[in-house]
Formats: sequence, C-alpha cells, structure tokens
Amino acid sequence: MRKNGMNERIHRWIGMSVLAGVALLLQACGGAPVATPAPTAVMAAPTTTPMPAPTEAPLAAPSPEPATAEPQAGATPRAEIRPDVQPALQMIADGLESPTYLTHAGDGSGLLYITEQPGRVRVWRDGQLLPTPFLDLTEHVGDRGNEQGLLSIAFSPDFAQSRRFFVNYTDTGGDTVISGFIANADGLTADPSSEWVVMRIEQPYANHNGGLIKFGPDGMLYIGMGDGGAAGDPQNFAQNMRSLLGKMLRIDVSQSSEAEPYRVPADNPRLGDGVRPEIWASGLRNPWRFSFDRVTGDMFIADVGQNAFEEINFQPANQGGQNYGWKFREGFAPYAGDPGTLALTDPIHQYAHREGGCSVTGGYVYRGSALPALVGAYIYGDFCSGLIWTLRPNGNGEWQNDVLFSTPYNISSFGEDESGELYVLDRNGGVYKLIGTPLS
Repeated sequence: MRKNGMNERIHRWIGMSVLAGVALLLQACGGAPVATPAPTAVMAAPTTTPMPAPTEAPLAAPSPEPATAEPQAGATPRAEIRPDVQPALQMIADGLESPTYLTHAGDGSGLLYITEQPGRVRVWRDGQLLPTPFLDLTEHVGDRGNEQGLLSIAFSPDFAQSRRFFVNYTDTGGDTVISGFIANADGLTADPSSEWVVMRIEQPYANHNGGLIKFGPDGMLYIGMGDGGAAGDPQNFAQNMRSLLGKMLRIDVSQSSEAEPYRVPADNPRLGDGVRPEIWASGLRNPWRFSFDRVTGDMFIADVGQNAFEEINFQPANQGGQNYGWKFREGFAPYAGDPGTLALTDPIHQYAHREGGCSVTGGYVYRGSALPALVGAYIYGDFCSGLIWTLRPNGNGEWQNDVLFSTPYNISSFGEDESGELYVLDRNGGVYKLIGTPLS
C-alpha cells in the first residue's frame, strides 16, 4: 500500500541498537547548532531512574545529581505494556522542510497543521500532506540560525467561530514575533495579509529563542522564551525580571487586535515592583517545548541545558511564579552565582549528556486510546540521540523514567491531535505517529 507517494512504514524499536547519522545540535549547549557526526551506536539512557518530587525552598546548596544505572543499548518498552500490543512509530508524512511543530485546531475537522522552519504551515488531511500551504510566511521569516524560523502555531480556543490563530516566528532581523491571523472558512488556507503583531521581542543572539506558543486550559496564551542565547546567559536575562527572556509568559489574546494586541491576565503572579507583568515563570534557559496535561492542567516544561544536563520541570495547574533556577544551576548542579535565599524550584527529572543526549525535546502526557498502558505518562525525547522516554510518578513521591524507543531521528518536536494521540517530528522531514501494533 502506498500513501503520499511513499511506502507506509511502521518502525518498531524493540531490543535493538540504532546507527545514527548526523546530529544537528538544535538549541543545544552553548550556541547555534552545527552538523556533527553522531556516535556509531546510540546508547539508551537508564531503563529506570527514580527522581524525587519537586520542591520549592531557599537553596543553601543545589541538590546532588541522583544516582543512575549503567546505560543499556537499544530501546526496551516498559514491562507494564500489554504483551499483545506494543508501541510503534508509523510514518504518516515525509518530505517536509525542517518540520518544527504539529498541532490541531480543536474544531473537529481532523486536520493536522505542521510548521516548517523556513516559514510555511502545511496541512495533513486524510492521510495526505496537501501541496498548498495553509500559510506561507517565507518572505517575512528569518531562519539563518538553526534555532530561528517559523517555530510554532496555536489555534484560538474559539477557532471554529473566530477563525483566529497565532504563530511564533523569527523575523528577518532576528527578533521574535508573535502574530495573529485569520483562516479561511475551509481551514485549508489563511490570508498572510490578515496579520497583526501581538508581541515583538528583541533577541540579542540567534539561539535560545524559545519558540513555542500554546493555549492553556484556562484559555490564556503561554509563550516559552529562551534566555536570548550565546552561552551561559551572559546578560543574566533569565533572572532579570524586567526582561521577557528566559521566562514563561502568559497573556490574554481573546480580544487581540492591532489597537490592543494583548491584555495581562489579572491573576498573573505579579512578582514585584518593576517586574514585567506578562511573566508566569522565570529562570529558564531555553524552554523549546512545553505542554499541558489535558486532564489535570499541569504544565511540563522541558528546558534545554548548557554543557552537562537536560531537565524536565513541572508546574501544577493554575500555579505560577516559579523560578526554575537558571543560571544559578543547570539541572540539579550549580552553574554560576549564588541564589542566596531565593526560592528555586527543582526539576522533576534530569539526564546527563554523558548518558547519550544533548538537547531535550519536550513532549506530552499521553491521553490517547491506542496504548492504554501509557496513559498518564509524560513522553519526551532528545534531539541528538533520538531516544524517547516515559516519565511518570511512581507512587512514592518520585518520578520514574523509562526508555520507550531508540530512534535514528533528530527529534525536533512532538505533536498531539484532537483525540490525544501523539506524533514525533524528525527535523530531516518525517512525521511519525505513536500507535499500538499487535505483537507478532
């Protein structure tokens, strides 16, 4: 059977070692990524790594790095997965140009929207990648750096009525732009001339620009902003509460227009005099991908590390104001400066670069129906190693991390459809759906 002019392939990564090609160190340590030969074999992270639940308290000294088991080759599914159904990755699209994000409009159409880094939004419908872009912003988008370009799209909660959606892109001057647009009635195209700018944020460097915008369960628009780039946050933006860099932002765009691009929600944390009121959380290096659990409303923030550690942060539903520690520390380890009595929030999980990765790509809490054993697990990956893990509470106040797959992909993003099924985006052009397949 052929689909989209290509063989439909189902990939099973069970008990196997993977030979990787090239790892483009997207949004990774210290600066703009470059093409670098990957190791000849991808080594899996520890099969089980319990981590303590997060705490928020003044730090006398950073928490120590947790002990880990020896790495194992290949990918081993969790023991709890039903023996008659195993997780697999099924290609649904190929030939995309550096895909950066995938999402849905929440309107019951079944359409998937995929952003391409040079500035196009593509539509996937009924097993086909449509040739005509939903939106083409290539003349306005700057993607000279590997972390710049068209980075995400978010559809208004009332999209079915308003036809409004928003995008995050880098303009030709290198700055971050959040803009709104109006889609046509069929949901297959939008008018580029309908753009109005919601927010423009100056970027001092070409990396650590963040990139994701997403509507939360509360209807507010959340924006992940990196620390502005270079290496080591040289201008200390992540801890500067007068700067929007190195932060999670939360704004109200329900009435957004050219005259009034956004409002600041009345229940934002309001962290002090002189603090930008848009700030929801601080102390982040590059929160490239974050997501909300569609059942609990909890937020998971994957923050790309500097030289040694990648981290997953957890923010309970309806709570803001956390400081996740960068650049006082990287993961649990001290990095630069003394936080004094400043309250910092621990990550719920970290992994070391020596364990086979270098750039975390945040995913989603799985709430689909294809793989019941994975329901409630946070699924995420690493851009460089291609590893995909599950992370979930173990009932003892700790978070347990398990390998789900080892893949040859440069995982640029995860995506979620309207029914809660998940997708993996390979920067080299492929999109793969997480499915359950009978064990033969």
